[in-house]
Amino acid sequence: MKHQYIKVQDTNIHYVESCPALPVVNTDVTTIVFLHGFPEYWETWHAQLDYFSQNYRVIAADLPGYNLSDKPQSRSFYEVPNLIQFLAKFIQRISKNKKVVLVAHDWGGALAWPLTAFFSDLIERLVILNAAHPSVFTREMINNPKQRQKSEYIHELIAANAVEKLSERHFEYLKSEIFTGMKQGSLTDVQRLKYHTAWAQEGALEGMLQYYRAMPQLAPSESAKQASDGPVVAPTNMKIPNIRITCPTLILWGEQDQAFVQQNLNGIEEYVPDVKVVRFPEASHWLQHELPNEVNQEIAAFIK
Repeated sequence: MKHQYIKVQDTNIHYVESCPALPVVNTDVTTIVFLHGFPEYWETWHAQLDYFSQNYRVIAADLPGYNLSDKPQSRSFYEVPNLIQFLAKFIQRISKNKKVVLVAHDWGGALAWPLTAFFSDLIERLVILNAAHPSVFTREMINNPKQRQKSEYIHELIAANAVEKLSERHFEYLKSEIFTGMKQGSLTDVQRLKYHTAWAQEGALEGMLQYYRAMPQLAPSESAKQASDGPVVAPTNMKIPNIRITCPTLILWGEQDQAFVQQNLNGIEEYVPDVKVVRFPEASHWLQHELPNEVNQEIAAFIK
């Protein structure tokens, strides 16, 4: 893997790149761009990068605010409309205006959906791992108490003391509360240490949490103990966004997801007509860690 930086709108983004032709980029090779989620960084995709770099140009970025990328302080930077424009410019720069295959998980997926909808000229195919479509997710937040319950943890992430809480006892909260549900043994000891290093980067915890503080809509906490510092909206006042995807799309879904109810897949065809959904009944939210070979095989068959 070749580590590189690129400046987009005065913000440096760190990314890794590999392809069959490095160090000279073969422009005829399809580029696959990988976007991670919370609380990860580029190396969450290590199994996919190793596998697909044999035949594709692969790029995995640290999202702004994470690990080795810059960490803008303004909350407005992390609002979804700005982030998707930012990521569109990043993709335009690294792909030389050629269409890419976009693979995304969690917050990376939450951004990949509208990015693909509004910048369809950049994306040839979309692959989503356990990231609810914004329109369907909002529908479930409005109508499904179980989804609101599953999203309660977000209030802890936007509380005034969130950075301190996440830092305590060597990031114990991130390991025990956020990675909860991940099958034991999915991460090696070395990988866990690398997560510690990524989280310990100056400003990283603050940057990571900005995504939640700037998220479009969050239902009020059902626990009076939580002090929210974000855009809390009563479910009855939530607006369902019109996010429509026209390119071929693959959704890989671990059914034991602790953050999303399975109903987030119901009616997905209304917004994503050309979609294939592959479910993994025993896998959790952390699909690429738990079943890397199966994930690689499904993506490979979809993009060939």
